[in-house]
Amino acid sequence: MSEAGFRVGENVSLAGRNTFRVEARAELLADVHDPFALPALLSEPWLQFAPLLVLGEGSNVLLAGDVPGLTLSLTRATIAIIDDGADHALVAADAGVNWNDFVHWTLGHGLCGLENLALIPGTVGACPIQNIGAYGTEVAEFIDSVQAFDRETLRLREFEREDCRFGYRDSAFKRAPEQNVVTEVRFRLPKSRGVQTGYAGVGDELAAMGVNGVPTHRQVAEAISRLRTRKLPNPALLGNAGSFFKNPIVAAAQAEALKATHPALPVFPGDSVATRKLSAAWLIEQAGWKGHREGDAGVAAQHALVLVNHGRATGGQLLALAGRIAGSVQARFGVRLEPEPRIIGGRFEAIATT
Repeated sequence: MSEAGFRVGENVSLAGRNTFRVEARAELLADVHDPFALPALLSEPWLQFAPLLVLGEGSNVLLAGDVPGLTLSLTRATIAIIDDGADHALVAADAGVNWNDFVHWTLGHGLCGLENLALIPGTVGACPIQNIGAYGTEVAEFIDSVQAFDRETLRLREFEREDCRFGYRDSAFKRAPEQNVVTEVRFRLPKSRGVQTGYAGVGDELAAMGVNGVPTHRQVAEAISRLRTRKLPNPALLGNAGSFFKNPIVAAAQAEALKATHPALPVFPGDSVATRKLSAAWLIEQAGWKGHREGDAGVAAQHALVLVNHGRATGGQLLALAGRIAGSVQARFGVRLEPEPRIIGGRFEAIATT
C-alpha cells in the first residue's frame, strides 16, 4: 500500500535492515518519508493498537524472531540550524539522519561536543532512546528537545530535555518503546569547548596521529574513529550490533571487594557516590568468552563485548549465547550483565553454565 508520505509492505525480510544481519520478517513494514503522515498511518484502526517496532539502521537491536504488527522506518534526513547564537547553535536533525554523518556535519559547521561520539552506528532518531555514549561523553548533555509522535494522543509532542528522563543507556523513550516515535532531535551545541581526551587510549591515538599540543575537535573525532575501527568489527563484514552488554553498575562495597580479589579489574565512578561502574568487557574476557564461537554465533576476537554473526546465525542462537555469557559472569563474579540492544522476539536471561 502506498499513500502520501509512506509506503507499507507485507511479510518483508529485515535481513538487510539489521546490523546483525539475521533473518527475520516483518508482518508489516512502513517506510515513512514524511513524519507528518504518521497521524494518518497510525490512526488506521488495524494499526492503532498493533505492536510497533521503530527501526532505524537496525544497529541496536537483536531480532530473535519474526516481528509482529508494524515495523516503522523513518527515512527523511534533513539538518538545519534554527538558532545561531554567539556561543551556541540550536540544530534540528530528522530521525532518519545517519548519526556519524551528523557528527561530521556539526564539526564542519564549527560546532563541537559530539566528536567523542563519532562512528557510532545508527540514526539521529535512535540517539535519545539509548542515550548513546562513548569515550566519556553522553549525547544527553547536548540534547535540547525531542519531537515524537505520541500513539495515545495521535499527535506530535515536544519533549524538553528534562522530560526525556535520561539515564545510563536509558531514557523515557526506551522505557515505553511502543508509545512514542521519535521524529526529530534538537541539539544545543557550543561553538567553543575544551576537548575531552582523558578516556583510555584517546591520548595515545592522537600521539600516533602526530598531533602535538591541544588537538582540534576534528582531530579528536578522527582519533575516536580510528580506535573504534580497530577495536570493533565492521558490521558490513561481520554482523554485529557493537557493544552487546552494558557496563554493570554495582554498590561501591561490591566493587571494592571485587577489586581486592581481582586488582586488574577496571572500576569507574557510578551514577552516584554509592555506586561504581565495572568493565563488562574485562569480566567477559576473564570468563573466557573473547573469540568464542558456537557455529556461526560468536564473540569478536577484537572485543569481548561484541557478539558477532559469522554468517548464518539466527537471532535466537545469538540470544542464547548472550545468556550463557551472562550466566558464567554471574557465577564467577556475582555480577549481573544486561544487554544494551533491544531484544525483539525473545527474552534475555542469564543461563547457568557448567
